[in-house]
Amino acid sequence: MSDDSAAPLGAVLAAFAALYVIWGSTYLGIRFAIETMPPFTMAGVRFLCAGTLIYGWARARGAGPGTRPQWQTAAIVGALLLLGGNGGVTWAEQRIPSGIAALLVASTPMWMVVLDALRPGGERPGPSVVAGLAVGVAGIVLLVGPSDLGGEPVDTVGALAVAAAAFCWAVGSVYQRGAPKADSTLLNVGMQMLAGGTLLLLVGVGLGERLDVSAVSARSALALAYLVLVGAIVGYSAYVWLLKVSSPAKVSTYAYVNPVVAVLLGWALADEPMGPRVIAAGAAVVAAVALITTARTAPARPPSADGTVR
Repeated sequence: MSDDSAAPLGAVLAAFAALYVIWGSTYLGIRFAIETMPPFTMAGVRFLCAGTLIYGWARARGAGPGTRPQWQTAAIVGALLLLGGNGGVTWAEQRIPSGIAALLVASTPMWMVVLDALRPGGERPGPSVVAGLAVGVAGIVLLVGPSDLGGEPVDTVGALAVAAAAFCWAVGSVYQRGAPKADSTLLNVGMQMLAGGTLLLLVGVGLGERLDVSAVSARSALALAYLVLVGAIVGYSAYVWLLKVSSPAKVSTYAYVNPVVAVLLGWALADEPMGPRVIAAGAAVVAAVALITTARTAPARPPSADGTVR
Protein backbone atom coordinates (compact mmCIF):
# COMPACT_ATOMS: atom_id res chain seq x y z
CA MET A 1 0.00 0.00 0.00
CA SER A 2 1.35 3.38 -0.93
CA ASP A 3 0.94 6.53 1.12
CA ASP A 4 -2.01 8.75 0.30
CA SER A 5 0.41 11.53 -0.64
CA ALA A 6 0.92 9.67 -3.91
CA ALA A 7 -2.61 10.61 -5.00
CA PRO A 8 -4.20 14.08 -5.26
CA LEU A 9 -5.50 15.13 -1.85
CA GLY A 10 -8.82 16.25 -3.31
CA ALA A 11 -9.40 12.85 -4.91
CA VAL A 12 -8.54 11.04 -1.69
CA LEU A 13 -10.89 13.21 0.36
CA ALA A 14 -13.67 12.76 -2.21
CA ALA A 15 -13.20 8.97 -2.13
CA PHE A 16 -13.36 8.90 1.68
CA ALA A 17 -16.48 11.07 1.62
CA ALA A 18 -18.07 8.70 -0.90
CA LEU A 19 -17.13 5.68 1.21
CA TYR A 20 -18.55 7.15 4.40
CA VAL A 21 -21.76 8.56 2.94
CA ILE A 22 -22.57 5.90 0.33
CA TRP A 23 -22.02 2.86 2.52
CA GLY A 24 -23.70 4.59 5.45
CA SER A 25 -26.72 5.38 3.28
CA THR A 26 -27.32 1.83 2.07
CA TYR A 27 -29.27 0.98 5.23
CA LEU A 28 -31.82 3.67 4.45
CA GLY A 29 -31.80 2.56 0.81
CA ILE A 30 -32.76 -0.94 1.93
CA ARG A 31 -35.61 0.42 4.03
CA PHE A 32 -37.01 2.40 1.09
CA ALA A 33 -36.57 -0.50 -1.32
CA ILE A 34 -38.51 -3.00 0.79
CA GLU A 35 -41.45 -0.63 1.26
CA THR A 36 -43.05 -2.17 -1.84
CA MET A 37 -40.75 -5.13 -2.59
CA PRO A 38 -40.35 -8.37 -0.61
CA PRO A 39 -37.01 -8.40 1.27
CA PHE A 40 -35.23 -11.51 0.01
CA THR A 41 -36.38 -11.01 -3.56
CA MET A 42 -35.26 -7.38 -3.53
CA ALA A 43 -31.86 -8.34 -2.12
CA GLY A 44 -31.52 -11.13 -4.67
CA VAL A 45 -32.27 -8.81 -7.59
CA ARG A 46 -29.87 -6.26 -6.13
CA PHE A 47 -26.90 -8.59 -5.92
CA LEU A 48 -27.57 -10.42 -9.16
CA CYS A 49 -27.58 -7.08 -11.00
CA ALA A 50 -24.51 -5.77 -9.18
CA GLY A 51 -22.72 -9.12 -9.49
CA THR A 52 -23.35 -9.28 -13.22
CA LEU A 53 -21.89 -5.80 -13.69
CA ILE A 54 -18.83 -6.41 -11.50
CA TYR A 55 -18.16 -9.91 -12.87
CA GLY A 56 -18.46 -8.60 -16.43
CA TRP A 57 -16.15 -5.70 -15.58
CA ALA A 58 -13.55 -8.10 -14.15
CA ARG A 59 -13.73 -10.37 -17.19
CA ALA A 60 -13.37 -7.38 -19.50
CA ARG A 61 -10.20 -6.45 -17.61
CA GLY A 62 -8.70 -9.87 -18.37
CA ALA A 63 -9.75 -12.02 -15.40
CA GLY A 64 -10.60 -15.66 -16.05
CA PRO A 65 -14.04 -17.20 -15.47
CA GLY A 66 -13.10 -18.65 -12.07
CA THR A 67 -12.21 -22.23 -11.22
CA ARG A 68 -14.54 -24.76 -9.61
CA PRO A 69 -12.90 -24.37 -6.13
CA GLN A 70 -13.17 -20.59 -6.48
CA TRP A 71 -16.87 -20.85 -7.33
CA GLN A 72 -17.35 -23.16 -4.34
CA THR A 73 -15.78 -20.52 -2.12
CA ALA A 74 -17.99 -17.88 -3.74
CA ALA A 75 -21.09 -19.98 -2.99
CA ILE A 76 -20.18 -20.51 0.67
CA VAL A 77 -19.17 -16.89 1.22
CA GLY A 78 -22.21 -15.67 -0.69
CA ALA A 79 -24.44 -17.82 1.53
CA LEU A 80 -22.88 -16.46 4.73
CA LEU A 81 -22.34 -12.80 3.81
CA LEU A 82 -25.17 -12.08 1.42
CA LEU A 83 -27.92 -14.58 2.27
CA GLY A 84 -27.34 -14.76 6.01
CA GLY A 85 -25.77 -11.33 6.43
CA ASN A 86 -27.42 -8.91 4.04
CA GLY A 87 -30.58 -10.97 3.76
CA GLY A 88 -30.98 -10.98 7.52
CA VAL A 89 -30.54 -7.21 7.75
CA THR A 90 -32.92 -6.60 4.86
CA TRP A 91 -35.61 -8.77 6.46
CA ALA A 92 -35.06 -7.16 9.88
CA GLU A 93 -35.53 -3.65 8.52
CA GLN A 94 -39.22 -4.49 8.19
CA ARG A 95 -39.27 -4.45 12.01
CA ILE A 96 -36.56 -2.03 13.19
CA PRO A 97 -35.29 1.38 11.97
CA SER A 98 -32.41 1.40 9.50
CA GLY A 99 -30.18 3.37 11.89
CA ILE A 100 -30.68 0.81 14.66
CA ALA A 101 -29.85 -1.96 12.18
CA ALA A 102 -26.63 -0.15 11.24
CA LEU A 103 -25.58 0.15 14.88
CA LEU A 104 -26.23 -3.56 15.47
CA VAL A 105 -24.34 -4.50 12.30
CA ALA A 106 -21.38 -2.55 13.69
CA SER A 107 -20.98 -5.43 16.16
CA THR A 108 -19.46 -7.52 13.35
CA PRO A 109 -15.83 -6.74 14.36
CA MET A 110 -16.68 -7.95 17.87
CA TRP A 111 -17.87 -11.28 16.52
CA MET A 112 -14.73 -11.55 14.40
CA VAL A 113 -12.52 -11.03 17.45
CA VAL A 114 -14.36 -13.81 19.31
CA LEU A 115 -14.24 -16.21 16.35
CA ASP A 116 -10.56 -15.50 15.75
CA ALA A 117 -9.77 -16.16 19.41
CA LEU A 118 -11.69 -19.47 19.41
CA ARG A 119 -10.17 -20.97 16.26
CA PRO A 120 -6.99 -23.10 16.61
CA GLY A 121 -3.95 -20.85 16.43
CA GLY A 122 -6.14 -17.77 16.45
CA GLU A 123 -5.15 -14.37 17.79
CA ARG A 124 -5.92 -13.76 21.46
CA PRO A 125 -7.39 -10.31 22.12
CA GLY A 126 -5.24 -7.76 23.92
CA PRO A 127 -6.37 -5.33 26.61
CA SER A 128 -7.61 -2.69 24.14
CA VAL A 129 -9.66 -5.24 22.23
CA VAL A 130 -11.14 -6.66 25.44
CA ALA A 131 -12.05 -3.12 26.49
CA GLY A 132 -13.65 -2.58 23.09
CA LEU A 133 -15.69 -5.77 23.48
CA ALA A 134 -16.91 -4.69 26.91
CA VAL A 135 -17.90 -1.22 25.70
CA GLY A 136 -19.62 -2.68 22.64
CA VAL A 137 -21.65 -5.18 24.66
CA ALA A 138 -22.71 -2.40 27.02
CA GLY A 139 -23.81 -0.28 24.05
CA ILE A 140 -25.85 -3.10 22.52
CA VAL A 141 -27.53 -3.88 25.86
CA LEU A 142 -28.41 -0.20 26.19
CA LEU A 143 -29.77 -0.15 22.64
CA VAL A 144 -31.98 -3.24 22.78
CA GLY A 145 -32.43 -3.68 26.52
CA PRO A 146 -35.62 -3.22 28.57
CA SER A 147 -37.74 -0.17 27.86
CA ASP A 148 -37.23 1.13 31.40
CA LEU A 149 -33.71 2.07 30.31
CA GLY A 150 -35.37 4.99 28.53
CA GLY A 151 -36.50 5.69 24.98
CA GLU A 152 -38.51 3.52 22.60
CA PRO A 153 -37.91 -0.24 22.91
CA VAL A 154 -36.38 -2.03 19.92
CA ASP A 155 -38.24 -4.99 18.39
CA THR A 156 -36.58 -8.09 19.85
CA VAL A 157 -37.07 -10.32 16.80
CA GLY A 158 -35.66 -7.69 14.46
CA ALA A 159 -32.67 -7.07 16.74
CA LEU A 160 -31.94 -10.80 17.00
CA ALA A 161 -32.15 -11.14 13.22
CA VAL A 162 -29.53 -8.41 12.77
CA ALA A 163 -27.33 -9.97 15.45
CA ALA A 164 -27.52 -13.28 13.59
CA ALA A 165 -26.75 -11.48 10.34
CA ALA A 166 -23.67 -9.85 11.87
CA PHE A 167 -22.54 -13.26 13.12
CA CYS A 168 -22.97 -14.77 9.63
CA TRP A 169 -20.98 -11.89 8.15
CA ALA A 170 -18.17 -12.47 10.67
CA VAL A 171 -18.10 -16.24 9.99
CA GLY A 172 -17.98 -15.65 6.24
CA SER A 173 -15.23 -13.06 6.59
CA VAL A 174 -13.08 -15.38 8.71
CA TYR A 175 -13.77 -18.37 6.44
CA GLN A 176 -12.77 -16.67 3.22
CA ARG A 177 -9.31 -15.73 4.49
CA GLY A 178 -7.90 -19.19 3.79
CA ALA A 179 -10.36 -20.37 1.13
CA PRO A 180 -9.42 -20.67 -2.58
CA LYS A 181 -9.98 -17.33 -4.31
CA ALA A 182 -9.13 -15.74 -7.64
CA ASP A 183 -6.26 -13.24 -7.83
CA SER A 184 -8.72 -10.60 -9.05
CA THR A 185 -10.60 -8.98 -6.17
CA LEU A 186 -13.25 -7.74 -8.59
CA LEU A 187 -13.80 -11.25 -9.93
CA ASN A 188 -14.18 -12.62 -6.38
CA VAL A 189 -16.71 -9.96 -5.49
CA GLY A 190 -18.70 -10.52 -8.69
CA MET A 191 -18.76 -14.29 -8.16
CA GLN A 192 -19.88 -13.93 -4.55
CA MET A 193 -22.63 -11.50 -5.53
CA LEU A 194 -23.88 -13.82 -8.26
CA ALA A 195 -23.90 -16.81 -5.91
CA GLY A 196 -25.43 -14.90 -3.01
CA GLY A 197 -28.02 -13.20 -5.20
CA THR A 198 -29.15 -16.54 -6.57
CA LEU A 199 -29.50 -17.97 -3.06
CA LEU A 200 -31.47 -14.93 -1.91
CA LEU A 201 -33.92 -15.34 -4.79
CA LEU A 202 -34.31 -19.05 -4.05
CA VAL A 203 -35.08 -18.31 -0.40
CA GLY A 204 -37.58 -15.67 -1.48
CA VAL A 205 -39.33 -18.18 -3.71
CA GLY A 206 -39.28 -20.76 -0.92
CA LEU A 207 -40.90 -18.29 1.47
CA GLY A 208 -43.63 -17.53 -1.03
CA GLU A 209 -42.46 -14.01 -1.88
CA ARG A 210 -43.91 -12.57 -5.06
CA LEU A 211 -42.64 -9.43 -6.73
CA ASP A 212 -45.54 -7.45 -8.17
CA VAL A 213 -43.76 -5.01 -10.48
CA SER A 214 -46.91 -2.91 -10.90
CA ALA A 215 -47.02 -2.36 -7.13
CA VAL A 216 -43.40 -1.16 -6.84
CA SER A 217 -43.30 2.53 -5.97
CA ALA A 218 -40.99 5.01 -7.64
CA ARG A 219 -39.10 5.47 -4.35
CA SER A 220 -38.50 1.73 -3.97
CA ALA A 221 -37.35 1.42 -7.59
CA LEU A 222 -34.96 4.35 -7.22
CA ALA A 223 -33.66 2.91 -3.95
CA LEU A 224 -32.94 -0.43 -5.62
CA ALA A 225 -31.13 1.30 -8.49
CA TYR A 226 -29.13 3.31 -5.92
CA LEU A 227 -28.15 0.15 -4.02
CA VAL A 228 -26.96 -1.52 -7.22
CA LEU A 229 -25.20 1.32 -9.02
CA VAL A 230 -24.06 3.63 -6.24
CA GLY A 231 -23.91 1.40 -3.16
CA ALA A 232 -22.17 -1.52 -4.88
CA ILE A 233 -20.35 -0.08 -7.89
CA VAL A 234 -19.34 3.45 -6.85
CA GLY A 235 -18.87 2.67 -3.16
CA TYR A 236 -16.84 -0.45 -3.80
CA SER A 237 -14.72 1.27 -6.46
CA ALA A 238 -13.88 4.04 -3.99
CA TYR A 239 -12.94 1.44 -1.39
CA VAL A 240 -10.64 -0.53 -3.70
CA TRP A 241 -8.95 2.66 -4.93
CA LEU A 242 -8.39 3.91 -1.38
CA LEU A 243 -6.73 0.62 -0.43
CA LYS A 244 -4.20 1.33 -3.18
CA VAL A 245 -3.42 4.94 -2.27
CA SER A 246 -3.98 5.10 1.49
CA SER A 247 -3.18 3.03 4.58
CA PRO A 248 -5.44 0.15 5.67
CA ALA A 249 -5.87 1.78 9.09
CA LYS A 250 -7.29 4.93 7.52
CA VAL A 251 -9.56 3.04 5.15
CA SER A 252 -10.92 0.89 7.99
CA THR A 253 -12.40 4.00 9.61
CA TYR A 254 -15.51 3.40 7.48
CA ALA A 255 -16.48 0.70 10.00
CA TYR A 256 -17.27 3.26 12.69
CA VAL A 257 -18.29 6.21 10.53
CA ASN A 258 -20.97 4.35 8.54
CA PRO A 259 -23.26 3.68 11.55
CA VAL A 260 -23.20 7.37 12.46
CA VAL A 261 -24.12 8.33 8.90
CA ALA A 262 -26.89 5.70 8.84
CA VAL A 263 -28.45 6.97 12.08
CA LEU A 264 -28.32 10.60 10.94
CA LEU A 265 -29.82 9.83 7.52
CA GLY A 266 -32.58 7.68 9.03
CA TRP A 267 -33.44 10.50 11.43
CA ALA A 268 -33.32 13.24 8.80
CA LEU A 269 -35.00 11.48 5.87
CA ALA A 270 -37.24 8.84 7.43
CA ASP A 271 -38.18 10.30 10.83
CA GLU A 272 -36.44 7.47 12.66
CA PRO A 273 -35.94 7.96 16.41
CA MET A 274 -32.69 9.48 17.65
CA GLY A 275 -33.23 10.06 21.34
CA PRO A 276 -30.69 9.99 24.19
CA ARG A 277 -30.78 6.19 24.34
CA VAL A 278 -29.89 5.76 20.67
CA ILE A 279 -27.20 8.46 20.88
CA ALA A 280 -25.58 6.96 23.99
CA ALA A 281 -25.74 3.40 22.66
CA GLY A 282 -24.45 4.51 19.27
CA ALA A 283 -21.53 6.33 20.85
CA ALA A 284 -20.63 3.20 22.83
CA VAL A 285 -20.82 0.90 19.79
CA VAL A 286 -18.80 3.27 17.60
CA ALA A 287 -16.17 3.69 20.35
CA ALA A 288 -15.98 -0.10 20.69
CA VAL A 289 -15.46 -0.61 16.96
CA ALA A 290 -12.80 2.11 16.95
CA LEU A 291 -10.96 0.46 19.85
CA ILE A 292 -11.06 -2.97 18.22
CA THR A 293 -10.19 -1.75 14.72
CA THR A 294 -7.24 0.42 15.78
CA ALA A 295 -5.88 -2.19 18.19
CA ARG A 296 -5.71 -5.00 15.64
CA THR A 297 -2.74 -4.81 13.32
CA ALA A 298 -3.94 -7.15 10.53
CA PRO A 299 -4.24 -5.41 7.13
CA ALA A 300 -7.72 -4.36 6.08
CA ARG A 301 -9.38 -6.86 3.76
CA PRO A 302 -11.84 -5.89 1.07
CA PRO A 303 -15.40 -6.86 1.89
CA SER A 304 -16.88 -9.54 -0.25
CA ALA A 305 -19.75 -7.47 -1.51
CA ASP A 306 -20.68 -3.86 -0.93
CA GLY A 307 -18.73 -3.43 2.27
CA THR A 308 -21.15 -4.46 4.97
CA VAL A 309 -24.12 -6.51 5.36
CA ARG A 310 -25.90 -3.49 4.16
